[in-house]
Amino acid sequence: MHRVCVIPGDGIGPEVMDACLKVLENLTDNLKFVHAEIGVNAYKKYGKYLPEETVQLLQHTDACLFGALTTPSSPDYRSPLLAIRQGLKLYANVRPVRTLLPGRPEIDMVIIRENTEDLYVGLEEYHGSYAVAAKIVTREASERIVNFALDYARKHGRKKIACVHKSNVLRKTDGLFAEIFREKVADEEVETEEVYVDTCALRLVTSPERFDVILTLNLYGDILSDLAAGLVGGLGFAPSANIGESYAMFEPVHGSAPDIAGKDAANPTAMILSAAMMLDYLKMEEEAARIRKAIAAVYASGVKTRDIGGETGTKKFADLIVKEIEKGS
Repeated sequence: MHRVCVIPGDGIGPEVMDACLKVLENLTDNLKFVHAEIGVNAYKKYGKYLPEETVQLLQHTDACLFGALTTPSSPDYRSPLLAIRQGLKLYANVRPVRTLLPGRPEIDMVIIRENTEDLYVGLEEYHGSYAVAAKIVTREASERIVNFALDYARKHGRKKIACVHKSNVLRKTDGLFAEIFREKVADEEVETEEVYVDTCALRLVTSPERFDVILTLNLYGDILSDLAAGLVGGLGFAPSANIGESYAMFEPVHGSAPDIAGKDAANPTAMILSAAMMLDYLKMEEEAARIRKAIAAVYASGVKTRDIGGETGTKKFADLIVKEIEKGS
């Protein structure tokens, strides 16, 4: 029995999480869910965006499912999600991008980004009339994420890795990342290339099929994965994993979308696919495959969620996935 920490979060987070848990509960009895809170709702109750109780639960579970987070406008706000990633050393962010909707170009890639440093370390300062942000790139973290990407490619039958950076401008930070990539892949059989981040954005729009694995730094990966999600239908189709040496957290790429919260309008696909990634992590590959097969079948049947102009709401979509899973059992 695997213990899973469930953090619904804010906005549409609880809705997509409810849909996800319905699918999981109808799929397997081998998961025990324990609930925790972060974000705006947690702040209202505990005066903290990341309560100590939540940290303790994370440390005593096998994995975490996370919904969505509303970001307050306060300049003193420190993202609890970033704090979890850094505190638990969830150094690898993995975002698969795959076509599910009929009639769209066939895309099947994964974006892997370093998840603990770069500009996301949060070191910013005012100096009179200007502000400065520190971009941190270390040899240790760069070696670790390159090794992760190589291992991922081997395990998943991926044939090509594109290392994305901007070392022609950021010669020391991005330059170090690119240098380590070259060192690590020198004796590898996988095909590799280096692409400047602006060129990568262009190629994702004009010829996305050329990419297999994109390996990059934290900020670039955050931006490029949203762009790539747009090619397959939007953020409602974009799952992700935050993986460390001994723990992992799984979440949809989309935000909390407070404008549609409570309206049964959110697409839970990304949340459910994130749960499938969690099942893979927990060595429940058969159950993960059943989820992906069910989702593919539902979309192949012509179902459209509201975010892509259809009429299927959050709850109805979960029901359809459950029916597909039951048909295959």
